[in-house]
Amino acid sequence: MNDTNNHIVIMAGGIGSRFWPMSTPEYPKQFIDVMGTGRTLIQMTVDRFAPICPMSNFWVVTSEKYIDIVKQQLPDIPAENILAEPEARNTAPCIGYACWKIKKHHANANIVVTPSDALVINTTEFQRVISDALKFTQSSNAIVTIGIKPSRPETGYGYIAASDEKVINEIVKVCEFKEKPDLATAEQYLAEGNYFWNAGIFVWNVNTITDAMQRYTPALATIMEEMSSSFYTSQEQELVGRLFPTCDKISIDYAVMEKSDDIYTLPAEFGWSDLGSWGSLRTLLPQTEEGNASVGLDVRFYNSKNCVVHTQEVKKVVVEGLNGYIVAEKGGQLLVEFAVCSLANEQLIKEFSK
Repeated sequence: MNDTNNHIVIMAGGIGSRFWPMSTPEYPKQFIDVMGTGRTLIQMTVDRFAPICPMSNFWVVTSEKYIDIVKQQLPDIPAENILAEPEARNTAPCIGYACWKIKKHHANANIVVTPSDALVINTTEFQRVISDALKFTQSSNAIVTIGIKPSRPETGYGYIAASDEKVINEIVKVCEFKEKPDLATAEQYLAEGNYFWNAGIFVWNVNTITDAMQRYTPALATIMEEMSSSFYTSQEQELVGRLFPTCDKISIDYAVMEKSDDIYTLPAEFGWSDLGSWGSLRTLLPQTEEGNASVGLDVRFYNSKNCVVHTQEVKKVVVEGLNGYIVAEKGGQLLVEFAVCSLANEQLIKEFSK
């Protein structure tokens, strides 16, 4: 499975504001041990991709201010493979930077692009799915996105509408990308059976994606071409620092995925979650009979149910008389001290993090 032509690009520039106070702009959730396993989310991402390619073929694109954190947490990834975005310009410029740089020294690279902060339970099945996608893109001009078979009518994810006709093995043609639906639409998607959650994991050959960007976002491709003249030289930081901020803020979905006719999905089930909120974390942790879940050295519940507690430095937490609350601590900062801690209102956490 380990192929020197395979490359992994990890996008690690997000700030995870819905996980405040555990996740902050200075130290966001991808660099935190969210699950209490002893490994941070970005370390777990590298762990599950490790059999796919050598560590020298891992790339991380992140904010300039997180470079030192990445180097500390991922010491086996070459420092020159950790790419600094001068400022956030969404996923298309982020992906473009990595793919053009890879192409300079690896003209026929097969690439997986992945978020840094998702969770996968069944890593063996995950590796099988990724390997199958890589085999397909290695011998075609296809772009493959991993589709997650939905287990519930989820309104927090975008969806992939797929054709019924299989192209090869389990891979099917994408008909359309759908925005986050309301509950009635999500229930309809679940019933129809050909809609999948969009995991934001993409697989392609480096020439396929650079050609697609040149066709569908020529302005962005022109900037990448100009930047590439400095790659692997002492001028790279200066030129990227000057040109990268001139890229339009655009996602890879709008830039390429919704315009190309050669988009496919590989529907999969490997226990995936984007860990986008405290509520999603609670569903993934072991729960008591009362529905309480926790990460911490000594967390005790009394007359409480449907709560989630996450502590990093506080040694003992006692929760009494709460129903459906988030109790989160980082550096002595407790979310429960604030007005918004109900799971029902967790979307407001993003506002309180400002």
